[in-house]
Amino acid sequence: MRPTRATVLLTAGLLTLLGTPAATAAETPSTLYVNSREGANCSDSGNGSQAVPYCTISAAAKAAGPGQTVKIGMGVYPEALNLDRSGTPGKPIVFDAELAERMPAISVRSLTITGASHLVVRGLRPELVRVTGSADIELDRLRVSGGRVPGVIIGGASTDVRLTRSHASDVRIEGGAQRTLLGRNELHGYDAPPVTAQDAPGTVITNNRLVNDCFASARVAGTSTGSALFNNVVQAYRTTAPCPDGVPVTGIEVAPSAASGTRADYNLLVDGETSWLTAYKWAGTTHETAAALKAATGQGEHDILVPSAMWVVDGNDGSPIIDSGDPTAPGVLPTDQRGFPTADDPRQPNTGKDGGFIDRGNNETQDWLSQASVEVEENWAPVGSTVTARAITNSRWGGLTYTYDFGDGSAPVTTQDRTAAHVYTKPCECTVKVTAATGVGVTATGETTTKVTAAGPLTAGFTTREVLPTSDNPIEYIRPLTYEFDPRNATAAPWPVQRVDVDFGDGKYAHSEHMDSAYRHTYDRPGDYKVTFTLGDKAGAVNTVTRNVRVDYAPSGYTAVEPFRVLDTRERGSLEAPHPTAIALPVGLTDSKHPQSGSMAAAVLNVTVTGATQDTHLSVWPSGQPRPITSNVNIKAGGTASNTITVPTGPEGTVLAQLNAGSAALIVDFVGYYQPNTGRRFTPLAPARVLDTRTTGGKLGGGQTRTVKVAGVGGIPADATAVAFNLTSTGTTQNTHVIAYPDPAKRTATSNLNPEPGVDKSNQAIVPVGPDGTVTLYNNSGATDLILDAVGYYAQQGKGLFTPVAPTRLADTRSTGRIAPGATTTVGGIPVNALGAVVNITATDTTAAGFLAAHADGAARPEASSLNTRPGVPVPNHVTTPAAGGRIAIWNSWGGSNHVITDLLGYFTQD
Repeated sequence: MRPTRATVLLTAGLLTLLGTPAATAAETPSTLYVNSREGANCSDSGNGSQAVPYCTISAAAKAAGPGQTVKIGMGVYPEALNLDRSGTPGKPIVFDAELAERMPAISVRSLTITGASHLVVRGLRPELVRVTGSADIELDRLRVSGGRVPGVIIGGASTDVRLTRSHASDVRIEGGAQRTLLGRNELHGYDAPPVTAQDAPGTVITNNRLVNDCFASARVAGTSTGSALFNNVVQAYRTTAPCPDGVPVTGIEVAPSAASGTRADYNLLVDGETSWLTAYKWAGTTHETAAALKAATGQGEHDILVPSAMWVVDGNDGSPIIDSGDPTAPGVLPTDQRGFPTADDPRQPNTGKDGGFIDRGNNETQDWLSQASVEVEENWAPVGSTVTARAITNSRWGGLTYTYDFGDGSAPVTTQDRTAAHVYTKPCECTVKVTAATGVGVTATGETTTKVTAAGPLTAGFTTREVLPTSDNPIEYIRPLTYEFDPRNATAAPWPVQRVDVDFGDGKYAHSEHMDSAYRHTYDRPGDYKVTFTLGDKAGAVNTVTRNVRVDYAPSGYTAVEPFRVLDTRERGSLEAPHPTAIALPVGLTDSKHPQSGSMAAAVLNVTVTGATQDTHLSVWPSGQPRPITSNVNIKAGGTASNTITVPTGPEGTVLAQLNAGSAALIVDFVGYYQPNTGRRFTPLAPARVLDTRTTGGKLGGGQTRTVKVAGVGGIPADATAVAFNLTSTGTTQNTHVIAYPDPAKRTATSNLNPEPGVDKSNQAIVPVGPDGTVTLYNNSGATDLILDAVGYYAQQGKGLFTPVAPTRLADTRSTGRIAPGATTTVGGIPVNALGAVVNITATDTTAAGFLAAHADGAARPEASSLNTRPGVPVPNHVTTPAAGGRIAIWNSWGGSNHVITDLLGYFTQD
């Protein structure tokens, strides 16, 4: 590799052609702008400012003067561009068109330069180019796209015209043009040679790719003496169609009248689809090899003739065009057709003149360095440790220069080694960057992070957070009782942790060989768990930390849904004791008939038991947990009973139901659900009567409905989305069922209450508010009176969020004595900050018909009932009631005495 020498040789080549460059003008030339895009605010009558550019290039050309640049923006310019104004030596007029991906992108119909001098035109796509009677004209990065023959004409005694880094077909230099340069172009010949110099002395054809079909690739004829052909790739290409009769395929042709002073060397001739008919025709004599040409004329000593192979033409690895040209040849340019500089491939010998490394042809092979990354050995280590950064690139050539920045404020390290060592003096999370650079300035950068820690012992720690859903999107399914334990920010680890063992305290474990993430775990049930982390580091140290973690359900809002059925065992056989059945909840369902409950914490269900073979009761609880001692529905043999149930969901979105004895059919309707970070808040109410058909409207007959206004009455606000009621039937004439639903036009296939003749029955219902703030009641058969007492509502501005609990027994008077008629029992065990509670109250061993009324301890007793008691029949009911000081009171009516069992299902708190 000889970059210094190559630079000298390239400069020498340019000076051979162009002479000493003019001094740069002290003043900065002004710039005119052209932009025809919509919204560019262009005007051909303006001054060509960036704010008000010209609409056409022609308008700018009429205004431009020496030293000015015309910047041509992307747009459509369907104009024939005629240039006849001149710059001055050292102050050319420059027409600079915006490029796209290093390629010309701005089209014009044609480009004509007549009687002008000192012009530069760059980046246009004309269909035809003609230069006549002009001097010092630079045509750079053009793409002559019209397919005309010829595509470029330089004539009319023009001097010093340069066509560089362009793509064109059938270039003709004629009419006494002098010192024309063709450099770094791709030129094609279709109906004529790619380039013809006719009566054009001093023509220079250097570093081009010339592709011909028939005819010669480069023809120097007439009085074109003193011309030069160097560093070109001449590619013969024969189509399947035959050439015209008598037309040979020739590489380089120099007429006898043009041979005087004409030179050729360092060209590469590539055979195409067929063998060359003639490699050279020089001064009328044909020569089939470079050696023959050298022997006869002294030219072509370093020419190379190779058979057809695209890898040669495209400059792939090992191609003879690489690093084999003459950097001192006339007209050598320092950058190729794409704008890339001359580069030395260190893997290939420099066989060019005097050890130069310019390539032959229009393009210069490059080390396409585009990717770099960096690895750090000991990228987690205490202060004072030596770390080593190693660069990785996609360079094919190697020989790169690497600059390392270790991110701690220290001076960057520049080296030709792929590695660099560093010692950090203070802890940090430092970003290590490497910039790799080729010899021609192409760079790529990569970075990584290294952890520099304080010296000291390994000390394990972890943080804990409950993982909660952030929306009701069913795709975001986060199970209740999910917690995340993260050791990363709570652990002091001077060396990398290579072992992490986690004991979640419930008999389940996790293991990892890296401390690079948090550990998520879902518990089956609430409780206190001892969570233990044991860490081991690279240096062999081991440390353990244990903490108690309280696992609970999270406070949740309520989403009411149009009730729908999720289970009916009458379709597949009865439920038999002691075998539990799983009730699948609609987690993740997204159709229009079901809720989009992605991560519900608790479900509200209406459960009906019918066709019992003996007296029994049903318990419902979260799957994954042991069966509780609580019950939800009590049923007599042959009877039908129902109750609302609020129950936490199990890990898989299911709950379990089990009969205590016998068998029965089970019907389950889904009413709504509680979920963190979504839904509505609940406000408990002292029971408020909103309907009593005994005094208003009379009994509800079979097949009849009654729509009741609920929002905006009885303390329920107009924006309530759902209302909790205690629904009671009395005076029933035959067995039936009652449905409470929101939209009177859409009766649901569910049920809320199963009235019986001669029996007062009650059940709590949570019903979405329908049109105009109403709910609708439907009676299936017979006739019955219905009483509707509101016990609370759900709204955006409600008071409390609901925390579900696994069914828990709070009180059972069977161990303390019956509640006498007119007496009150107080039940505690509710959190003291709860403003309301959801309990299942069961009356049993009743001596006479009556009712129970639940209310906040210390508050006035309401007139409404919470459940109706019957002698000899255990009666449960789902009750939502205000609470105070962690207690509720239950009053027994003046009927008979009762045993009362109270089970907690959850509570409401106000944050």
